[in-house]
Amino acid sequence: MKYVVLMASLPPLGSLFEAATPPISRLKLEHRLGLLEAPDRHTLEQIANLIAWSSQPLERSDAAFIQEAHGFLTSNRNPTLRSLVTQRLDMRTIVAALRRRRHGEAQPPSGEIWGFGEWVGMIERNWSAPTFQMEAIFPWLRQAHDLLEKDDLIGFEKLQFSVVWAMLNRLSAGHEFDFEALIIYLARWSLVSRWSCYKGEAAVARFRELVDAGLGNHKELFSGASQ
Repeated sequence: MKYVVLMASLPPLGSLFEAATPPISRLKLEHRLGLLEAPDRHTLEQIANLIAWSSQPLERSDAAFIQEAHGFLTSNRNPTLRSLVTQRLDMRTIVAALRRRRHGEAQPPSGEIWGFGEWVGMIERNWSAPTFQMEAIFPWLRQAHDLLEKDDLIGFEKLQFSVVWAMLNRLSAGHEFDFEALIIYLARWSLVSRWSCYKGEAAVARFRELVDAGLGNHKELFSGASQ
């Protein structure tokens, strides 16, 4: 019942790229989340710590991050939430590899933990292939590669937002007034909020800053990744 009340109180987000601002402010959203009980808030914080780059402690190593991700996936058996976290981290690993390679790394990283998930080995074995031989699995990879090659930073960032938005739409099937629906709503709200901040020349500068950070610093798995 609490999720019916909570979800009914949240306004529709609309389309990703159309809203000038999110239909509900962060402050009001936080106030609504006060309805959550401690276990659910803990799960929400765990997910945010894994998929929200702004929540990443700078001192946390990639090894510690990946251990935390595996810990969440081991302890949480909810298939929708597991899929959300896994798919977001898989995408970040692929984007990190694209950026590393474009920066001039002719070989995959050696002797370091640099990526998450089941696709790391395939990426490393097919490092020189434009799409790491994974275009059939991730159709957006060809476009992502081409956009980076053209230095279309805005297009590259917009593609990532679109892919994540579509993934959230798929995961939302069958979830309207439950905890999963709330997590998906918050993930969508975050995308709308971040995209609405990118406008005009400031947007171009910010996108270049994001991509340059990703190309120039590979000490952390998701450096420069914005998802």
